[in-house]
Amino acid sequence: MSRSIKKGPYVDERLIKKIQNLKPGSDQIIKTWSRSCVISPEMIDFTFAIHNGKNFIPVKINEDMVGHRLGEFVPTTRFSRHGGKMQREMEAKVAQAEQQKVAAVTDKAPAAKGPAAK
Repeated sequence: MSRSIKKGPYVDERLIKKIQNLKPGSDQIIKTWSRSCVISPEMIDFTFAIHNGKNFIPVKINEDMVGHRLGEFVPTTRFSRHGGKMQREMEAKVAQAEQQKVAAVTDKAPAAKGPAAK
C-alpha cells in the first residue's frame, strides 16, 4: 500500500539537513541507512553510500532516480547462480569450448623469432 497523498513522500529529515550543508556535485559521500527514503529533486548530483545490510554501496543520484527509493539501487542479496545437474553440465560445456578456443589460438601463433633459448 502506498503512502497517502496528504502526507507526501517519505524523505529522511537528517538527509535533507546533510544535503543543505553541501554544495551540489561535491565529492563528499553521504552515508545512510535510510533505504526507504524517497529520492527528491534536491538529492540530484549527490553521492550516497547506502547500507545493504553488510556494506555501504556508493550511488550517484541522477534525474532518472527521482521518485524511487534509495534501497532500490542497492540489492541486499547477491545472486550466485541456479544450481543443479543441468547447470553444471552447461558450465562444463562452456568451459570446454573456451579451452578449445584458447588451444586453437595458441597453435596458430607464430613461433618466436630470434635466438633460441639455451
